[in-house]
Amino acid sequence: MTRDLVGRTVVVTGGNAGLGYFTAEQLSQRGARVVIASRNEAKAKRAIESLLREVENIEQPSFVQLDLADLASVSRAADELAELPSIDVLVANAGITEGTAEAKTVDGFESMFGTNHLGHFALISRLMPALLATAGSRIVHLGSISHRFFALDLEEHGSPERFRSFQSYSRSKLAVMTFAFELDRRLREAGHGTRSIVAHPGFALDELTPLRTGVGPDERPGAVVQTLLRSFAQGKDAGAWPIVLAATDEYLRGGEYVGPAGWQQLHGRPRVTTAKAWSRDRTVAARLWQRSEELTGTSLTLS
Repeated sequence: MTRDLVGRTVVVTGGNAGLGYFTAEQLSQRGARVVIASRNEAKAKRAIESLLREVENIEQPSFVQLDLADLASVSRAADELAELPSIDVLVANAGITEGTAEAKTVDGFESMFGTNHLGHFALISRLMPALLATAGSRIVHLGSISHRFFALDLEEHGSPERFRSFQSYSRSKLAVMTFAFELDRRLREAGHGTRSIVAHPGFALDELTPLRTGVGPDERPGAVVQTLLRSFAQGKDAGAWPIVLAATDEYLRGGEYVGPAGWQQLHGRPRVTTAKAWSRDRTVAARLWQRSEELTGTSLTLS
């Protein structure tokens, strides 16, 4: 594999498992120095041990503790990450896929919106000076094909009565994407070279994912089941391909949406694809941006 990322530093939130781990592994194979930012130090250390086993001539990975469901933790992590010589790529991967009406972040936000969107919004806000100081830096946001199903409802996230798990997850990912596309527009308007790009993994399953000791999954189903699943899904190693493309492809200019090329974007090689139009609505994006600043107590300025 071409080692074209030697000398570059990539921060991967949630890089201790799943899509984040395989993103870290694939970027490490290309020579990047990877920083795993995650909540659980023990899991992160096991991921680093796996990277050291799997990747030859690897730049030593490192760990920064980050709990996206706790804005104080986000602030501490950002302070530590800002001390890095550079941040060439920030992969905003970490997130949760399930929740309940009662589940809240440390700061009292609905858990999925608070973790998936607000936590990353606060992190990006605090890291923006470091990102702008690195020529050609990129922010890769993890989207989802589920963003197509429900329009953004900024009132839902404070209302237990309006909570529905899959609907709330889908809207949290739509918020991520709406912010990401608006961020890229504002970066361009301000004349900055930092790019903001969205990637999604398709339908990525543990059952089709290569085994990694200490990281998971611990086992895989038989060949017949795997063959059936591969007709509409892929492993998390393949799910990481669009993320890696978004992080590295020199032809991307910012604002793209990258996902699998197969049927319904569920599996396949990565390519630039089309997001639902409402994810690029500037009026909604402006409201989301302002509301996110208010809720996180941050000011995302690009001057």
